[in-house]
Amino acid sequence: MKLTFDKDADALYLELEDSSIVESEEVAPGVILDYSKTESVVGIEVLRLSQQPEKLDLSALMLKTA
Repeated sequence: MKLTFDKDADALYLELEDSSIVESEEVAPGVILDYSKTESVVGIEVLRLSQQPEKLDLSALMLKTA
């Protein structure tokens, strides 16, 4: 599992599994799930993170920054 924050893109990505992504679906405004060929969720992306209703305290997370 790997968590990455891209400050320039204002996006957070949680990679759950190192698999090829074959499909993506926006399940809520700015929240995208990535699926593998077996239809498992392999990643979660949150776009416009600073504008999300529930703001996260990113200083409390251990991240790899892009």
